[in-house]
Amino acid sequence: MRVVTSQQTTDPLAVEAQVCLTLSAAARSLVGFYRPLLEPLGLTHPQYLAMLALWQHGPLSLRGLADLLHLEPATTSPIVKRLAAMGLVVRSRAAGDERTLAIELTDAGRALRAQAEHIPATMVERLGVTPAQLDEIRRAAQLVVDVVGAADGVGAAADA
Repeated sequence: MRVVTSQQTTDPLAVEAQVCLTLSAAARSLVGFYRPLLEPLGLTHPQYLAMLALWQHGPLSLRGLADLLHLEPATTSPIVKRLAAMGLVVRSRAAGDERTLAIELTDAGRALRAQAEHIPATMVERLGVTPAQLDEIRRAAQLVVDVVGAADGVGAAADA
C-alpha cells in the first residue's frame, strides 16, 4: 500500500489533495477494523451503530434513530428491519401516531450489549492509540461533520 504524503500541490484536482478521498479511505479502514469484533455478534457496522443508539437512548422512533446515526430514515429502515429479523428489536406503530415507527430492544437485544462492551477498549488497543488520541480523532471528524453541516445550511438558505 502506498502512503501519500502531505506535499503541497499546485493542481487543485490532484487526488492526494482531496479531503474527501482521505476521509473516505479513513472511514472504510476503520469500518474494516471493526469487522472481526462485530462478526461474533452477528452485526454489521451500521447495525452496531443502531444498537449503540438504542442501548443508550432506549426506544426510539425511526426518525430519531436516523437522526442519531446521521442517516435518512429510508437508509435506516432496512437496518432496523434486519435487526428485527434477527430478534434484536421490535418495530411497531407509535400509540397515537400511526405514521411514527417505534423501535424497541428485545430481551435478546438488551442482552447483546454485554457481549459488545469490550469493543471500544479493544478498538483502542488494536489501533495502538490512547483513549485521548482516539477522542481527538473523533473530535476532528465531528468538526468535519459540523463544518459541512453549517456550509450545507448556508447553501440551502442561499438556494431558497
